[in-house]
Amino acid sequence: MTSLFNADLNSNRRQVLSGLGGLSLGAGALAAGGPAEAAKPKSDGGLDYTDPKDNLYAFAKMLSSFGEPVVGCFHGLMYMRWGTNRMVPVFGYEGTGCMQARWEPDGTLSRRSRETGYFTDLETGEVLETWDNPFTGETVEVYHFYNPLLVRRMDDKMSLFNFGKETDSPTLMNEGTVFPDETGNIPFIMPFQQFGDDLMLNWDYTHEYTNPVTPEGWPKSSTGTYISPSEHFTFNIKKAELEDRSIPAARFVAGFSRMSQCWPWMKMGGSGMEDVQLFGRMFSHKGLAGTMDVRPKILKYIEKHAQEYLTLPDTWEMENFRVDTWSSYAADVPPENPDHDWVEKRPDNIAGPPTGSGFLG
Repeated sequence: MTSLFNADLNSNRRQVLSGLGGLSLGAGALAAGGPAEAAKPKSDGGLDYTDPKDNLYAFAKMLSSFGEPVVGCFHGLMYMRWGTNRMVPVFGYEGTGCMQARWEPDGTLSRRSRETGYFTDLETGEVLETWDNPFTGETVEVYHFYNPLLVRRMDDKMSLFNFGKETDSPTLMNEGTVFPDETGNIPFIMPFQQFGDDLMLNWDYTHEYTNPVTPEGWPKSSTGTYISPSEHFTFNIKKAELEDRSIPAARFVAGFSRMSQCWPWMKMGGSGMEDVQLFGRMFSHKGLAGTMDVRPKILKYIEKHAQEYLTLPDTWEMENFRVDTWSSYAADVPPENPDHDWVEKRPDNIAGPPTGSGFLG
């Protein structure tokens, strides 16, 4: 799962521009007035959204908390489309994140989270342990996503996502709504927009990288050499709450959509339908007390099988072994090809998923 919570890795301008494949971004865009200008700085001491540090504070406060950890949730449906056929719903998709943020002495910001991701029955909403694939006729074991700890540093430069191999191009966060300044750097200025008393924000990332679940090792789980998942959020936040520095966190409600190849556990490899598109439309929200944002059936499942995922460990050390579903699957699930050298296998000191496919005890 590369859902609401992802590794934010910063790089220099040369890496950014090479990762964009020569795309011209227009260095004068900010000076000319970009999407961020709708959220004007307040004259009475509120946030200046054109200032990278204020903007980063707003982004982190919205997603996380500068006080005690907070628990958020996403939930909705996923659909499959093959060729020109209509989309059909296949299962629910929902999960949680426990999140916290803090400023470091050097002025950078640290965010940490612990995440879950589940697939649920369309009718009952219960977490699926197996799924009857209507396209292949096979009953498959479901792989649940568990990320025990994700810690990352962010500064006043826009974040990059680095997945796959070192030769794969990184993804610039919010490409299309963030632009270089007059020095050529891409400052951290997320496009907050103000409408009345509300702020709205879009958050996008569109990846393309080498599939960790290789056709050579997992011929049934792999959909090919490359994968291209993308995720898109539309946040709504109360401006007064976000700008009040006496409040450690701000509530948000967001729309969340996702497109990708099929998940590895769906076993679409070799079916002739590897190019099926998976689309999800979900809600995402955070800010109610305790676990009130989590739907009851998911909360019950986590409390039974993975209670620790509703809290955070003590450490702020960067670990980030599990970031996306594909690399985690390749680390947890033994290769289908017995001759494949399982170099992707997770280290013995890394815990496996508490439930689902890949649970090795």
